[in-house]
Parts: sequence; C-alpha cells; structure tokens
Amino acid sequence: MFDRINRSMALSRLFERLTARLAKQRGLLPMIGVILVAVSFVIQLVNVSNPSQVLDLLWTITHHLGLLIALIGLLLIEPLGR
Repeated sequence: MFDRINRSMALSRLFERLTARLAKQRGLLPMIGVILVAVSFVIQLVNVSNPSQVLDLLWTITHHLGLLIALIGLLLIEPLGR
C-alpha cells in the first residue's frame, strides 16, 4: 500500500508545491495557529455567558487545531529555511 503512495506522481507534485509555498511564507502556519487560538478564546468568552454544547465543541476544535498547526509550523520553519 505504501509503495503505491510513494510512487504517486500527483502526491509528489502536491508535496513539492506545498513545501515551496511554505518555504516562501515560513511564518504562515504559526500565524494561522495563533489566529485559531485567538478565535477559540473569543468562543470561550461567549460560552461563559451563554453555555452551549455546540460552543464547547467549537472551542475544543479551534483551540486544539490552532495549537497543532502552530506547533507544526514552528517545527517546519527550520527545515524549510532559505
């Protein structure tokens, strides 16, 4: 199964384009992560005044996704450097 994925030309081109774009804009992923964490903070403030399970779920998703994207972005800054 992994051999087929490794030989995929479409995935190879997608990965090359993605890394080339991230190399030009190295701070993009951490900034997106910080914005998502800030959005989750606002969602949590709204949830305090009006408790809702949907807002709890939305807070959890945005908060953890923001943290993961920011950490991955910070880890990729050095390898994608100039």
